Amino acid sequence: MTEPPQSQHRAASGPPGLPAPPPPGTSALPSGTYEGRVVLVTGGGSGLGKAIAAEFARLGADLVIAGRTAGRLDAARAELAAIGGGRVAAAVCDVRDPERVAAVFDAAEAACGLPDVLVNSAAANFPCPAEDLSPNAWRAVVDITLTGTWFATREFGRRHLAAGTPGSVLNVGASYAWTGGPGFAPSAAAKAGVKNLVETLAVEWGPYGIQVNGLVPGLFPHADLPAGIRAGLAAAGPDPAGARQPALRVGLPRELGWAATFLASPYARFITGHTLVVDGANWQRRAVVAPAAVPVREQLGRGPFAGP
Repeated sequence: MTEPPQSQHRAASGPPGLPAPPPPGTSALPSGTYEGRVVLVTGGGSGLGKAIAAEFARLGADLVIAGRTAGRLDAARAELAAIGGGRVAAAVCDVRDPERVAAVFDAAEAACGLPDVLVNSAAANFPCPAEDLSPNAWRAVVDITLTGTWFATREFGRRHLAAGTPGSVLNVGASYAWTGGPGFAPSAAAKAGVKNLVETLAVEWGPYGIQVNGLVPGLFPHADLPAGIRAGLAAAGPDPAGARQPALRVGLPRELGWAATFLASPYARFITGHTLVVDGANWQRRAVVAPAAVPVREQLGRGPFAGP
């Protein structure tokens, strides 16, 4: 898996920050941990979903990746198959359609077997002042991020409950589920719902052997970042030493994949209902003296609100 180049430069007189992780291709768990296991990743054709899928493949899993774009899925399937794990299948799916979600599970079972692990990575997001959001924009983000996560999780849970088999769900969340997300109101509201599903379903389904956990990424630059978020990072200016992060560096996508493979592994069976934040403590950062408050419209370069 290719990753964007990142500087590890540090000022000679400054603190070192968190160490860099082991190199690409390194596994955090014993070789073959997921051999004979099937992992379904929604949003697995690009970005962090693909990075998570890669680490499951490295540990021997059979993969089913789902996404909305056939060409992107085909490219991702070839890239993941080259890692040398188990089988890799792909299915076009809009997670807002429960019938299509069910069809993807049918296809996964036919190709590889009932998924043992579901990773809900499919989401939608873009920056926008709350007052400018149209009803369709709100629905699109919430329906993909929250309702789509629910449809996939429900399908996974029902099939395992009917079969009497254990399983593991991982929902990719966001730290603004706790704090609110100015400029990202529908995504923040949806991710709060995703986090709540983790906590609710872990209790409901724990007696049947189904784990439900969450995974929150911090800043993990990758080639598939949405254009609006890339523009925001560019507007903030260069940050060669990661000085805006307490870790003094950004995350590498494989680090999120390692966390995912651990949470769904046999070594984490007693962890459920938990959301793990993988962001170098960035979301907990506070200034001794708060910086000046800048309205969201101004941060996004929008003029005054013109009214409905």
